[in-house]
Parts: sequence; C-alpha cells; structure tokens
Amino acid sequence: MTHQAILYNAYKAWCQAAQLRNRRLRNKRFTYGDQWSDTVQTTSGATLSEYELFLKSGTAPQTNNLIRQMVKTIVGRYRTEYIDSSQPASKNVATVHRDNQLDELDSRALEEFLISGTAVQRIDPCFNLWQRHVKVTNVDLNHFFINAFNDPMVRDCEMVGQLHDLDLPQLIKCVAQGSRSKARWIRSVYSNNSQDRMLEFSHAIGADSHQGTGFWRPDNASKCRAIEVWTLENREVTLCHDRATAQVSILPATARVKNTSTITTRYDIVTTWHSRWFAPSGELLAEWDSPWAHGSHPFAIKFYPLTDGEVHSFVEDIIDQQKAVNQIITLINNIMMASAKGVLLFPETALPDGFTWEDIRRVWRDCNGILPYNPDYGNNKPEQISVNNTNIGAYEMVKLQMQLLEEISGVTGALQGKNTVKGNSATLYQNETANAVIALSDIFGTFTNFRQNRDSKIASL
Repeated sequence: MTHQAILYNAYKAWCQAAQLRNRRLRNKRFTYGDQWSDTVQTTSGATLSEYELFLKSGTAPQTNNLIRQMVKTIVGRYRTEYIDSSQPASKNVATVHRDNQLDELDSRALEEFLISGTAVQRIDPCFNLWQRHVKVTNVDLNHFFINAFNDPMVRDCEMVGQLHDLDLPQLIKCVAQGSRSKARWIRSVYSNNSQDRMLEFSHAIGADSHQGTGFWRPDNASKCRAIEVWTLENREVTLCHDRATAQVSILPATARVKNTSTITTRYDIVTTWHSRWFAPSGELLAEWDSPWAHGSHPFAIKFYPLTDGEVHSFVEDIIDQQKAVNQIITLINNIMMASAKGVLLFPETALPDGFTWEDIRRVWRDCNGILPYNPDYGNNKPEQISVNNTNIGAYEMVKLQMQLLEEISGVTGALQGKNTVKGNSATLYQNETANAVIALSDIFGTFTNFRQNRDSKIASL
C-alpha cells in the first residue's frame, strides 16, 4: 500500500467517526449544563434551538442539571473503591503510576468514558539527558482515529492513529531522529506555502478539505499539524537460527544467508505494527516498526458498549429524562407565574391619555409598575383575574421522571447517600448501597479492564 493510500485511509477513518464525535459533543453539553441547545423545527419550517423556541413563546427555560451529579457520583465511587484502594503488582508500573499521577488521570478518563463511551490513553517511553521514563496521557477523541472494529477487546484493529499539534521544534525532536539535515528538510515542509500544498494534496487524493478541516489543519494556527498513523502489516522475512550462539535473527526476505552446520534459515511471514508520521501536505516525515516488547501501537483503547461497531454512552441513556425534568419544571414555573399575575381586563375606554397598549403591557409586567387610572371613567376600570392552576399533577410528573432517571442510570439514592431513614441499621444501608453498585458493575469492570490493558503495556516497555 502506498503512503498516499495509508494517509487517505486514515482520513476516511477520522471522517467515519464524525457521528461519534457529534454525539460526544451533545453528551458533553448536557453533562456540563447546556441542555437547551437541541434544535427543533417549527410549524413554519424554521429551525430554532429549544432555548430560542421557549423564549419565543414567552417562557424562560429552567435548567436543573442532574446528569452532572450522577457522573460525579460514579467517578467518586470508583475512585474510593477501585482506584485509590488498588496498587499495581509491578514495582515499575507502580512507579509510572506515581510519576504520572494516574489516579487523577484515570478519574478524568472515566469521566470521558461516561460521557462519550470511549477511553483512550497513550503510553510513551521518553528519554532525556538524565533518565528514561514513561509518559501516559489521555487522548482527545477529536484527535484520535481508528478503523471500524467490532471486537470489544479491539483485537481486530488494523489501523490507529493520532493528530498532533506541535511547535516546530517539538515536531523536529519527534521525527528528525537526530539528523540535522532532516531537521532542515522538515522546516522546509512546514514553510509559508504549506497550506497551499496541503490543499493540493487533499484534492489529489480525493479528500474533502472542507469536511476534513479538523483532520488537515491544526486547532491553533501557530502549531504544526502532524498525522501519526499505525498500521498492522504482514512482511516476508527470513528467519535465521544460529545454533552456535542460540540466537534467532529476523532478516529481510531478500537477505542471502547460506545454511551451514550451525546456521539454519527459513522463509516466514511476520505481522508487525508500523508507525508513519505525515505532514498534511502528504510528505512522509518518519517511519519505524514498533520498538517495544509488546510489539504493538502505543494506545490503550476501550469503547463501551460496543454493539455492531456502535457506541452509546452512559450519559446518552439519560438525556431524554433530563430534558423531561427541565421541561416540566419550566412548565411549573410558567404556571406559577401566570397564576400569580393572572390576566388583566382593561376596558378600551379606560386607556389613559398618552398610553399605548404596549405601554400598559410593559407597566403591568413590572412588579413595581404604576398604572394611571382616571376615576372619571366610572366603573370602567382595569381588573385582574387570577386562578390557582398549580395543582395539575406536574409535581408528580417531576417525581416520576426523577425516579426514572435513577432507574435508567442505576445511580440510585442509596448510592448518592440519600434515602437514609432514621433508625435503620448500618448493615441494611450497606446492603442497599451494594445492590445499587451492581447496576454499575459492568461499567466499573470494563474500565478496570481498560486500566489493566494499559498497565500491561507499561510493564512491557
């Protein structure tokens, strides 16, 4: 496969994940309180956000963010029972945990896991002038791509990669491989006309530069975009066994080695992960085989739940109930305001001199407004009519939706420290909490499996 074809496949994989990224963005909005931005179509055909639609009808939308509290409860429970209490078996892995503050990093990864249904971390050995250490980072889903896969353990992954936005010196450090001449060449690649060459290249391979703006262009214009692509490749080789030294060497298939009394050769095919770094204008900046003992790419990946290649997160399951709670509470608030203010009957003949109907409406809306009234008009005076309409079952509907929210999410009152009854034993409360955790045990177990796979890669570096 040519380098252009590999880069194009990476671009297609990133584009195919657009729906997942859009769902994540919506879930994130709801998690952090922006819960009225979904768009609806009016009877006139106009497209408005739910917030604009409610304002247009004269109602101020109310937000009561229950999702955020549920996410915090799950992360807190996991930190208490799994992260803070667990210690890696390997001393080297424990050192990496301490140096990278993985308790905190994993908590943020779990938060992302609940919002988007994905957890991706990168494990890199790093070198400086003094020592070698391992760096673990959470990977932004907007900068991550992977081929379509169906195996929950990601064993059918054949291509994976990451988009990097780096300063030019940082990029040179990553891919120049200690060569001053290559560093000069990389500087020329990212010259002033690099954007024009990027557009030419994207058109040449059939990519839509407008649709894939987030793929080809850096988020920050002052940075350099580099595209790292890992592919699983099969390669013909010659296995060479030297019985005198008990060593097995893997040589290119074209290598010519004669069989002797101590050396035996055999043709074989090996599978290896291969890394390539590309510039957005199509130049291959660097490439190498996986240099680590695990022989794989540097990513730990978990998508949950993975059904037919689709991911639907914890937060996505409870958005409809959150919207229902907001709408009902907004309705109650509107009813209470209408019941308190009522309707104003204003005779046409009682309109004060110099006032318009808009002036009357404005004054009446103001709680401190003064409405002129001339007694010469006799009994034709303004009259306010108000009726108490608040007892219409709306409060029961709010209670029902909140109960559904707990049942669907599995985050019950016992898990949040609520519903404690004076006089009940501590054992009873512990049993209620344990039963509540069962509903979340699949999420906890899946994320624990993700951390174990990550630690396995750390141990084999």
